[in-house]
Amino acid sequence: MNSVSAVYMRLPNWIGDVCMSLPSLEAVLASGIPVIVCARGWAKDLLSGYELAGFVEMKGRWREDRAAVHSFRKKAGHAHPRGLLLPDSLSSAMVFSFAGVPSAGYRDDGRSLILRWPVAKPVESLHAVESWYHLTSQAMRRWGCAAPPPRPPRHLGLRLTARHRADAMHALEAAGLEAGNFVLVAPTATGLHKGRVKVWPKFDSLVRRLQDNGQTVVMCPPPAEVEAARQNAPTAICLAPLKLGAFATLTQLAGLVICNDSGVSHLSAAAGARQITLFGVTDPQRTGPWSTQAICAGSSQAWPSVEEVEDHVNTLLQTQT
Repeated sequence: MNSVSAVYMRLPNWIGDVCMSLPSLEAVLASGIPVIVCARGWAKDLLSGYELAGFVEMKGRWREDRAAVHSFRKKAGHAHPRGLLLPDSLSSAMVFSFAGVPSAGYRDDGRSLILRWPVAKPVESLHAVESWYHLTSQAMRRWGCAAPPPRPPRHLGLRLTARHRADAMHALEAAGLEAGNFVLVAPTATGLHKGRVKVWPKFDSLVRRLQDNGQTVVMCPPPAEVEAARQNAPTAICLAPLKLGAFATLTQLAGLVICNDSGVSHLSAAAGARQITLFGVTDPQRTGPWSTQAICAGSSQAWPSVEEVEDHVNTLLQTQT
């Protein structure tokens, strides 16, 4: 019998990255070993459909995070825990090490000496989903657990709840909208990529064209991005912000999602929504949506034109079932 009493799984700090780590989470859960997720507070709602043995909020201050993990482990009585570190940071390894959770993670950032099971990064270039899944597979083998299938599934499979759906439907009803009869746009993206803005500059033009063609265009930005969203798509209907699980459900209820390479792209992919993700500065092969329902327009070197995106929109809406 395997002696692992629990797996403490440190998820990444970004929404899109948490979505792309879902196949890894599923692989560990399939082992039957209790899983405690350690992640930023907003992830608790997003992952509320999963049967976790616990959730420990990470605040990004390693001493506080260490104390939180240590306290949970002591209270739970996990004598033989294992840690799985998806982030490459030294601080994440320090949190688990000083909390008494021996861990597996990629060799990086000078942390090999404090990892019990350091894993070499694959030589070949992998999508983020594949990279984290590879790490998870290697860790489970080294712990004596049954290894998951050799490759992750081609879908992220976010487990949404009845509450998520009820909240999303309430938002639609309050705005007088019907499921399937609107296009959801996300005209914002936080941060820069190598000093370049990740927001497609033509959202306003596209939204007005879609509206001229009779489409209802909606957006639902988080509180911190409402002003930027209104500037980038001033004529779109703006819904009140939703929690992540309800927003992911909203992407399912849309006829189509159009977004930048951002957290929205990965939430849409996780929910299995039909989507167009727009690229101009990032690499679709590395961070594109992990979904068979997604179209990637543009590249790391050039944004797509309004005409190209509109053609994709028309094709997808015409084939909507």
